[in-house]
Amino acid sequence: MKILLLNGTIVGSKTRVLLEEIQQDIKQLPDHHETKIINLEDYELQFVDGRPAEEYNEDMQQLIREVEEADAYVIATPIFQGSIPGTLKNVFDAVSPLAMRYKPVSIVANGGTLQHHLVIENQLKPILNYFRCMVTPNYVYTHTNHFSTQGELIDEDVRNRLKEMTRVFNQYMQMSREIEPDKH
Repeated sequence: MKILLLNGTIVGSKTRVLLEEIQQDIKQLPDHHETKIINLEDYELQFVDGRPAEEYNEDMQQLIREVEEADAYVIATPIFQGSIPGTLKNVFDAVSPLAMRYKPVSIVANGGTLQHHLVIENQLKPILNYFRCMVTPNYVYTHTNHFSTQGELIDEDVRNRLKEMTRVFNQYMQMSREIEPDKH
């Protein structure tokens, strides 16, 4: 399967560090999967305003294609001001809901306080439910104390939770192979 590891921000490094850890965990799975980390900072993003995809710049068209052609997703996001970043919401606004239907998704997020994990429940999951994604029940939320001052992941419990999330994600990928999405 083609797994897209989407870093939903253009600043900071913690979500990238989490995705790199997950990418290593995916390599340990029994099945071989093609993974690609997408860092939104590497794209010239445009504000999505409802026009057809072919009217956006080349980077936006490529990003839309990569998201729509993936078989499964791990979405990493920081929590800013009690919300997901506008860059991540912009990507969701650009993608056809049919493209993500019945595809597995796992979520990792990072915030400055323990309470910000509720953003996953109140904002990110409803968006993914609108897309009818198969969202794994065990997301991983991290905060500042899980990282060194150099931005390295230093918490073994977080590493263990990422491994467990990846194991469940693998089960969801297996389930999704048996579901033929309705293209209507």
